[in-house]
Amino acid sequence: MKYKISVIGLGYVGLPLAYELSKYFDVVGFDIDKTRVEQLLNNIDKNTQISKLNLKKSNFTITSNSKLIKDSNVYVVTVPTPIKKNKTPDLSPLIKSSKLISKCVNKKDTIIYESTMYPGLTDEILIPLIEKISKLKINKDFYVGYSPERISPGEPLKSLTNIKKVISGSSPRSIQILKNIYKKIIKAGIYIAPNIKTAEASKILENMQRDLNISLINEASIIFDKLNINTYEVISAAQTKWNFIKLTPGLVGGHCISVDPYYMKFKAEKLGYKPAVISSGRKINENMALYIAKKIMIFFRDKKQSKFQLGIMGLTFKENCSDTRNSQVFKIIDFFKNKNIDVEILDPWVNKQLIKNNNIKQRIVEKFTKKLDCLLIAVAHKKFTKLRKNFYVHNMKKNSLIFDVKNILKNNSFKNIEKLTL
Repeated sequence: MKYKISVIGLGYVGLPLAYELSKYFDVVGFDIDKTRVEQLLNNIDKNTQISKLNLKKSNFTITSNSKLIKDSNVYVVTVPTPIKKNKTPDLSPLIKSSKLISKCVNKKDTIIYESTMYPGLTDEILIPLIEKISKLKINKDFYVGYSPERISPGEPLKSLTNIKKVISGSSPRSIQILKNIYKKIIKAGIYIAPNIKTAEASKILENMQRDLNISLINEASIIFDKLNINTYEVISAAQTKWNFIKLTPGLVGGHCISVDPYYMKFKAEKLGYKPAVISSGRKINENMALYIAKKIMIFFRDKKQSKFQLGIMGLTFKENCSDTRNSQVFKIIDFFKNKNIDVEILDPWVNKQLIKNNNIKQRIVEKFTKKLDCLLIAVAHKKFTKLRKNFYVHNMKKNSLIFDVKNILKNNSFKNIEKLTL
């Protein structure tokens, strides 16, 4: 069978997928964001996942015109699954994309979901929605598959093709179709989950596990601080045991780890179960930004200094990528903004023209314009780890503070500059 594939959503997941699939199949990449489409048509990927040259050489159609997806026989949904302000799932991107596909799908077509979702969402909400609008019957007229995305921004060795792909489907036929498609691009191999619900749960479990492990280290670092113990020295000692999992404290953001646990929490509560461990881990990680900000305030309160110049290194949610989604650094900026503290942000990965959150673009600089009373190193970008000692000496006032969240300075000490870490 000849597959013509439409990828719905050209963000961090959809664009790399469309690019790789287009090497073997006829592919249309669709996105409702006309600005995003225009940029991609000009060979510009603001997310820096696909180079300008590779976009120029690519072999797939990029469009915001839904008419161009109607003659596809495979639809791959890669839209975001965010949360609302009340920390419950925002299913609107999934619902909208499913409604769009429902108006296009024909008999024998296959719909594949890659968006992260709670277990049962595909079977309980999305398939009935498609059946209702299209007037077609699952596994008789059309097929559905699920394959959770595992893309890790900022880690080139963990790209789409190098990560094992979990797949499942509504029927043996749909599973075979997914195998036929993904085996072309996935070098790491394919794992077949017994059903869609299991595949959905596997992705959320991956991220819940990491969220909880980091929350343990974060909570331990708070306790160690009260004990006047260096967290990183504790970790170095503990990791001498073969089965110790080495993680470091820090800010937990992004579109997966800081979101997916809420999807499982939502589903669990719908079933009448209140998940204590998941909830407590999320609470700890959500509060780390405020903990850091308050530590800085205490330092200057003890100095009886109400105003100070603050510099922040890093705005993205993790190192070596341009992704600012759910970055906890925004919380820290808002905290100091509300206290009328002057803030400048240094981040080589962030284009200030693309940042609109809280008018932050006004404060992103290529270099600090003023001597700093406090420097917060929030993200361990590789470029930051290569900075020499002179950089800090040049930018800091005497009797100032460096809060090195990720401990990139390690054992470095500075004359007349105090250094804190988690």
